[in-house]
Amino acid sequence: MKISVDNVELYTLSDVQKNVIKNDINADEFDADMKRRLKYILTHKYERCFERLKKEWDSKLADNGVPSVPTDPDAYAQLVFAQPNYKDRKTRDAEAEQ
Repeated sequence: MKISVDNVELYTLSDVQKNVIKNDINADEFDADMKRRLKYILTHKYERCFERLKKEWDSKLADNGVPSVPTDPDAYAQLVFAQPNYKDRKTRDAEAEQ
């Protein structure tokens, strides 16, 4: 099983590794289980990052004079990213190094 993102192979499970996992997971459910686990990991990361973004930006949006905020997470994030004082992690790190 090969795990790829944007056509770049990130990880490969060897046949031995797959068989070790299949010792605990039914072989008929293996592919679906691996996909579910990858989806869970990425979704969990997104949810935790969004919580931190929202915690940081609720007050900043009010300070910026934004009268209302969307309840949809993606719309909320787009609103934050459109703020003139928004800086992503790369930018904050670069500024901290100066």
